[in-house]
Amino acid sequence: MEINQLQKKIGERIRDLRESKGISQQNLAAICNFEKANLSRLEAGRTNPTISTLYKISEALNTTVSELVNVE
Repeated sequence: MEINQLQKKIGERIRDLRESKGISQQNLAAICNFEKANLSRLEAGRTNPTISTLYKISEALNTTVSELVNVE
């Protein structure tokens, strides 16, 4: 799998988990202390998230980093 494909799949996974919990993009960004635009780029797969970014998102979504990156 190419890096761009992986980023896109992780972004989709984050979006799906966020939506399944009824959290808006704006609210998740605020909880994680991110700019909404940065979260939007992450969910669109246009940026490569750091492990600390993934950790903050996993904590906010009450899940694990491994759940976020489980894109097989």
